[in-house]
Amino acid sequence: MKDDKKIDESLLGNEKIEEAIKLLQGECTQEMLAHTLTVIRKQMRKGGQFIIAVEPYISSEKINIGVVQSPDGLKWWSAFTSFDEELKGGNEVKSTFLTDIEQLFKSALEVSEISGIILNPWNRTIMLDKKLISIILGNENS
Repeated sequence: MKDDKKIDESLLGNEKIEEAIKLLQGECTQEMLAHTLTVIRKQMRKGGQFIIAVEPYISSEKINIGVVQSPDGLKWWSAFTSFDEELKGGNEVKSTFLTDIEQLFKSALEVSEISGIILNPWNRTIMLDKKLISIILGNENS
């Protein structure tokens, strides 16, 4: 690691997720998808974190997790594996926080207005719908 690059320790290991997504993008098979989900699960179980974009509510002091709308009209929370991935969106992201991967996934399953989470929406992208999130969490009825 270079001295001029500051990396939050809770994000260490997320580069493995980025590499798995890159492989999946090159070879989109069920086996590569299973591998990518396994890499995400391992990082989650290590207590890993993602970066989430947040937006303030207009009428209160609460914050909203940033939402990305896909071309089919579905809404997704956006999260990032690294600050480098977040910055690839240019001026798209205003404020960010670190969040526990497992807690983010559990919260996403409870919010009916979203379809899931887009991880790294600008580059090393994977769209985790609620079924895939359930699989990562190890829910039996996935």
